Amino acid sequence: MRLTALAGGIGAGKFLRGLIRIVQPEDVTVIVNTGDDVQMHGLHVSPDLDSVTYWLAGVMDRERGWGRRDETFRTTEELGRFDPDHAWFNLGDLDLATHLYRTNLLRAGATLSEATALVARRFGVAPRILPMSDDPVATRVSVMTDGEETDLHFQEYWVKRRARDEVKAIRYDGVEAAVPGPRVLESIEAADLVVLCPSNPIASLRPILSVPGIGKAVAHRRDAAVGISPIVGGAPLAGMADKLMPVAGYAVTALGAAECYRGLLAGWVIDHADRELASRIEHELGVRVAVTDTVMADDAKAESVARAALDLMR
Repeated sequence: MRLTALAGGIGAGKFLRGLIRIVQPEDVTVIVNTGDDVQMHGLHVSPDLDSVTYWLAGVMDRERGWGRRDETFRTTEELGRFDPDHAWFNLGDLDLATHLYRTNLLRAGATLSEATALVARRFGVAPRILPMSDDPVATRVSVMTDGEETDLHFQEYWVKRRARDEVKAIRYDGVEAAVPGPRVLESIEAADLVVLCPSNPIASLRPILSVPGIGKAVAHRRDAAVGISPIVGGAPLAGMADKLMPVAGYAVTALGAAECYRGLLAGWVIDHADRELASRIEHELGVRVAVTDTVMADDAKAESVARAALDLMR
């Protein structure tokens, strides 16, 4: 069975750990959001690409959710003593090696897709990891700061300002001109199953689906597409989807998350806490619903969620 997954960061990483326990890792392709990518200290940082890579490689920090296990932060701490204003993005010392390697490849003429493949190979990752596009796309938010509307890169909003500002609007700069990365459309078209991982619908998966051609390709495969709700009991398990979904016009519920993908899915997996929404989701959106424990505390729980998604589509 060939599976293609659309993925953001931590939630997707956890799910994919379970998925590759029940299908051959070599048969999995992961299309990853790059709207979070940012230039820091002259380095090209790809947070979601790295999260997916680290989780699939088994080198992630499960407790923190992001970054490498056994990480140290001496470089960032020392930079904070030199220049606190430029030390807000917490790059780990091991993580820095990934960014240096990627940046050197890009400066030598490699595409982001080529650099991503080399990074994945370095970590021994069997699934194919594809950036959504080799073209730059930046998720930006308009927020109210001290009574004034301010435009911020998503990382400034989320990391530097810790999502404390009221968000007024979200956009994906450059997405209209972006071209799907190599093999992205082909992997969707050839997949036996397309999976929308339990990632932030607005900050992680919508940038992917907004790249011209990708959303249409997923819609074309709707009968083979299943998603997992990132919202449990009216709240995200991680991240700030509760701050962004209302801005985009969606309720922070398992139903609201499913509505983000209206017309794209045949199946939707929700948590036991949201069981009462199952019939509404099925009736209003025309999708089949599976109810299970979607809190992926370990790989075994993630495997159970992946099985529920696959069983729903059989």
